[in-house]
Amino acid sequence: MLRVERNVSPQTLDAYQRDVGKYLSFLDGQNVSSLNSISQMHIREYIRSLNAAGLSPASVARNFSSIKTYHKYLSAENLVKNNPTLVLSSPKNPKKLPDVLSVADVEVIIEAIEPDSQFGIRDRAIIELLYSCGLRVSEICDLKIANLFLDDDLIRVMGKGSKERLIPIGGKANQDLNEYLKHTRPILSRKTGSSVVFLSRNGKPLTRAMINKILKKWQKVSGIKKHVSPHTLRHSFATHLLEGGADLRFVQALLGHTDISTTQIYTHLDKHTLKEVYKTHHPRS
Repeated sequence: MLRVERNVSPQTLDAYQRDVGKYLSFLDGQNVSSLNSISQMHIREYIRSLNAAGLSPASVARNFSSIKTYHKYLSAENLVKNNPTLVLSSPKNPKKLPDVLSVADVEVIIEAIEPDSQFGIRDRAIIELLYSCGLRVSEICDLKIANLFLDDDLIRVMGKGSKERLIPIGGKANQDLNEYLKHTRPILSRKTGSSVVFLSRNGKPLTRAMINKILKKWQKVSGIKKHVSPHTLRHSFATHLLEGGADLRFVQALLGHTDISTTQIYTHLDKHTLKEVYKTHHPRS
């Protein structure tokens, strides 16, 4: 149902399988003999066990969402008489402001990449693209040659739920990507002929873990001490656009968010920016 009707991504499908699998194992340990025997008490006990195990509030909330979707499915298919999750509220997930780098921090990391080093041209193109286009790490892993429209300064991305979106690519990112496509990628693609843009030394598509390792390597070289991940660059992309005066709905479209409330977490502009925007735009400032 999730794959065919809701068209969720493979990563989301894996998460549901893990969450529901652990939930059913817990119920088995509670000697629950049938689906109709599952009660609100069992679900509350399971959520308590997740909290006791030290899971983050976000992980607990995601587990509850998976369980709720599972019971909704059972009920819709008439496999059970009652849905015990109907009157249960989702655990509170406190909003945490995302980690964000300054423009200067991003520049320091990019400038630390040695273009003459092995894979330096590739690594620079990856980090430039993550920041300049606000891509999810899974999106950059799956990016295909056929989805590059560099003459038009655009790339096409397959986001969550297989939703396509076109994203402008900035001049520096475009230049670095062209350098990689011209000088490095032809060497890497000889073994496999892969259609994926970013390849490893053996010609296979880079994984999310590999891209995270690449970013960590150059962050260490740069001397930046903050927490940095591919998602940090996505957060920084959105924040810097908003600080520069971009409309929230424009940023929503670039990030591929279905709901604008997801994008609103990026409106955490600092006091300095708020003052500057006020002075610039208010007639009596």
